[in-house]
Amino acid sequence: MRPRIAIPVPTSHDPEYNVRSWSQYAEAVSRAGGEPVQIPLNATPRETADLINTCQGVLLPGSPADVNPQKFGHEAIPECNPADPARENVDELLIQDAHNLYKPLFTICFGTQSLNVWRGGTLVQDLNPVPVNHSAGRNVAVAHTAVVVPDSIIGGVLTPAEAPIENGFRKLPINSSHHQAIGIPGDGLRVVARSSEDGVVEAVEGGQDQQNPDSHFVLGVQWHPERSYDISPASKALFERFIAEAASWKPRTISASIDRQ
Repeated sequence: MRPRIAIPVPTSHDPEYNVRSWSQYAEAVSRAGGEPVQIPLNATPRETADLINTCQGVLLPGSPADVNPQKFGHEAIPECNPADPARENVDELLIQDAHNLYKPLFTICFGTQSLNVWRGGTLVQDLNPVPVNHSAGRNVAVAHTAVVVPDSIIGGVLTPAEAPIENGFRKLPINSSHHQAIGIPGDGLRVVARSSEDGVVEAVEGGQDQQNPDSHFVLGVQWHPERSYDISPASKALFERFIAEAASWKPRTISASIDRQ
């Protein structure tokens, strides 16, 4: 059976963005062998939990909102976009479920920032536009390159043709559509990719079990592989790896998960 993947609606206030954006994540999940499941932002916690319980993996998508900076101990600056409490609440339910039951978790852009804050990390509230335009947007297929640690989930799916080795790292062309990024990584998150020009964090990975890192698939990327599924073998491979992890996931009891933390 195709594993069911929980994907929250990106925003609580922009229906046009939701239709355009959510469908891209859903299509990438479907093409990789999964069944996308839309998680609404206006359901009750019980309704949301019941729906999450039918899923074997979680994908947190991007959003035009910014995570409430008070959650990581900062005051909002003028460049900070308004928060979306409804999306944040659903993200937290999904992340908690994934961590309690060791469900595979794949996060993208805002989703990665949401994960990092939930794990106790901080964010850079606004990136300088130079030397890299991280806000390039969805119309720019390749905005810059990221240097990737070979010994990582991402490094394991890259090909020499797309991401040659340079000074011990894989160099991967990526798109970019964000103005914030990870500052201090959250507990147990390992930085596995950075922008080659300014060092901005581009990817993290790591489940909550420090003694057994392979027991829980957690991967967060700052770029948008759903947009480059057709032109980047790496993007396709990341979704396929995530869906493979979801397909092999076996339910864990909550008590067992808590005992391991």
